[in-house]
Amino acid sequence: MSKKVKIFVAEQYDPYFNLATENWIFNDMDTDSHVLFLWQNDETVVIGKHQNPWTECITSKMEEDGVKLARRQSGGGAVFHDLGNTNFTFMSSKESYDKDANNKIITNALKVFGVDAFANGRNDIEVKVAEEEGSRKISGSAFKVKRDRSFHHGTLLINADLSKLANYLNPNKKKLESKGIKSARARVINLAELNSEINHESLSSAIIEEFCRFYDAQGQVEVLNYDFLKSVPKVNEYYDELKDWDWLYGKTPKFNHQFDERFTWGSVEVHINSNKGLIEEITIFSDCLYPPLIESFAEELKGIAYDVKAVQDTLNKLKEDFQAHHNEVDDFSMWLVSNIR
Repeated sequence: MSKKVKIFVAEQYDPYFNLATENWIFNDMDTDSHVLFLWQNDETVVIGKHQNPWTECITSKMEEDGVKLARRQSGGGAVFHDLGNTNFTFMSSKESYDKDANNKIITNALKVFGVDAFANGRNDIEVKVAEEEGSRKISGSAFKVKRDRSFHHGTLLINADLSKLANYLNPNKKKLESKGIKSARARVINLAELNSEINHESLSSAIIEEFCRFYDAQGQVEVLNYDFLKSVPKVNEYYDELKDWDWLYGKTPKFNHQFDERFTWGSVEVHINSNKGLIEEITIFSDCLYPPLIESFAEELKGIAYDVKAVQDTLNKLKEDFQAHHNEVDDFSMWLVSNIR
């Protein structure tokens, strides 16, 4: 029996645009159709809803390289996206939701290219490589169920720069004890290594064809760009929200951060309790000969954003009260910033 389908393909590589479109699909679209959305992000680390960006990512390296940070509304771990990834989103009514069917659509599409893929017992799709090497991951997924609808999205590795996974997803060796969800690392492989004819366009076409075949339906592909963003107020609202600091960092779970250093003017040990992207509590131990300076560090930093600019601005203001100790303030500020990035 045929069913209604809707198919969207994003023209933009903007992660906030694509995630805003996902939010709109999940929260606001009618559930009378099976929906497929295919999209790509330029270089971005996407973290799960309940993850801590400071434990998952090297944020300073991301800033240097112009890599964006995005937080999605579903769970799961941190992933690195570039134009070597094809991302897929399925949405349907709660009653007709079938994760296995979605995986089957993907694996059947891959068979067009002679790639024999299978869904494992977790949330991944894998391929068999050489007998002695076992299987390698080519796709990871996350899921969300709400009211009358269900949502399944994931990424397919086509020609991703796998070296950058380590560049941005391996956290710095900090003394961070996080209550957030940490990402599991898995052995992966690019689909282009298995068949050089696989690219975003060819795989998207195969997935769309299989999607329509599976539901015995014909769907018109709608190409989405910034004109779409302007024309749908709800998408624009989600777009602004996803780019906002409060969503990216302010939703971070509680975590503790401890570090120490010895300066020419004394040793310092800092203990920070952070919650929702703010420095909730800060304790500083020091043998510095200027106790009021250390006390002011702690007093002024409490309650501000766990953020490089907020820390720099706050500490710079202290120079007005400690005219004779600008060097100490600068030392402490530069060191603290280097640790919280």
